[in-house]
Order: sequence, then C-alpha cells, then structure tokens
Amino acid sequence: MNYCSHCGAPVHYAIPDGDNRERHICTACDTIHYLNPKIVAGCIPVWEDKLLLCRRAIEPRHGLWTLPAGFMEQGETLSDAARRETREEANAEVELDELHTVITLPHVSHVQMLFRARLTAPVFSPGVETLETQLFREEEIPWDELAFETMRRTLRHFFADRRRGLFQLHVEDIPQAPPKGG
Repeated sequence: MNYCSHCGAPVHYAIPDGDNRERHICTACDTIHYLNPKIVAGCIPVWEDKLLLCRRAIEPRHGLWTLPAGFMEQGETLSDAARRETREEANAEVELDELHTVITLPHVSHVQMLFRARLTAPVFSPGVETLETQLFREEEIPWDELAFETMRRTLRHFFADRRRGLFQLHVEDIPQAPPKGG
C-alpha cells in the first residue's frame, strides 16, 4: 500500500500507538489501514458415493483439479459464499452440511473453510472459471493433479472420516508455502 484510500496521501509503515504490529498509517489524516486475511469459502459436493471436482480455467494452477471454492465477498455469509462459489464454478446447487475443514495459510494471508455438502441433483457443468467438472469416486481422485495442498488435505480428511462413519471438524495450519507443485 502506497497511498491512503481515505484521503490519497502517502502512507508509512509503523506501529501505531497502543498496537503491537506494523500497519500502514496515513501521513496526512493518520488513518490506520488494517490488512487482514482473506476468507476462502467452499464445499465438498457429494452425489451418492462420488464427489464433484472442477478443473481450473484460471491461474493460479490452471488446468488442475480443485473443489469449488473462492474468496468470500463483502456482505456475504460463509455459507452463502460456499454455495455461490459452487454455482459459479460448477453450475451446481448444494445443500450444506457441517463445516469440515478450516485451514490457515499465513504465508498468503488466507483462511480456507470448506463445508461438507450434497448436490441437490446430479446437474453440473463448467462455469467461466472452470474447464471441466466431474464426479469422482475416492479411488478415481486425480491426487497428482490437485491444484492446492489445502484441497488435498481436505479430501484426505473427508475420505478418512467417511470410512470411519464419523465426520468431524478439522482445523490446521500450513505455516509456509508447500513445495512447488503442492
């Protein structure tokens, strides 16, 4: 950040009085600009014993598979964001179940939150950010072609929980960037 979004003056990076972290502070109006993590909302859409994946038509990770998910918008609930992203990426409608994974990625300032979900019908097709949509059984998942480590971990938790017959909330951190390709 170079300029204040309130008045347009230059900002400097310093610790404001009473704070313990450096922030962008306007040199003219003293507005403190807080930059906070972005929420990524999505779901694990299931139909019978299969789940729906989307092949990405955009960067990052163009051409690789992922669960439908994306950035939450202002004025949106977490569940609304998960349903919207599923409609946008897979032209599919879902009924959400419980929150399944919360994964924090401090190196990119993201928190990814994915719900278990049921497709309301086996109706889906690629949205504008998607090359292809497909239902997969567990043994068919293209593990080596998954776009993100967060999705890999979410799917491993999901399938382990399903085999156990008991779903639980999984909360974890990925404190640094995974190796290239992960």
